Amino acid sequence: MTTYGLLVFEDAEELDFVGPWEVFTVSARLRDGGDTAVLVCEHPGPVRCNKGLRVLPDHTFDDHPPLDVLHVPGGLGARETQLHNPVVTGWIAETAERAAWVHGVCTGTFLLHAAGPARGRRVATHWSQEDTLEARGDVTVVRDARYVVDGNLVTSQGVSAGIDSALWLVGRLHGRDHARAVRRCIQYDPAPPYLADEPV
Repeated sequence: MTTYGLLVFEDAEELDFVGPWEVFTVSARLRDGGDTAVLVCEHPGPVRCNKGLRVLPDHTFDDHPPLDVLHVPGGLGARETQLHNPVVTGWIAETAERAAWVHGVCTGTFLLHAAGPARGRRVATHWSQEDTLEARGDVTVVRDARYVVDGNLVTSQGVSAGIDSALWLVGRLHGRDHARAVRRCIQYDPAPPYLADEPV
């Protein structure tokens, strides 16, 4: 059984945790409910995320089950607020020591750096924040990969790359065929209509 714990906080970027949540929960269903995913927050009660979505966490830092996978999203809260919150960074550091895998999306890498798990490691983050993260020191930012695996730490670039890295992770945990089945079930087959690098 795999228990995924997804951290949420004020101003967390929605797709950074909702995308992986979809991957992890569909994976659990395909495994006949043998796995579970939970939202974890410092405080009980609703959390307002970066774009205004409100979510209700399942657990606080004091009452969640043991986590096999710790997931840390990005967003304004990750890079400007929570990295200065010793309760959050302390919980991340402690939980990461016990988890089999640590998964960060976008600027969630800033929180992982502040808490310790990303220090001395190769990581990915949102393209607009790569220089800022690298300037913090004791980290190698990989700029040309949607996600980076360094030991038991998996970090990814912004939003949709979190889905890519979550699929890689369930494949690592439960096999490539299982990850392919999850991908098919959620019909994850990106084909963006307007590519950023196309001329106008």
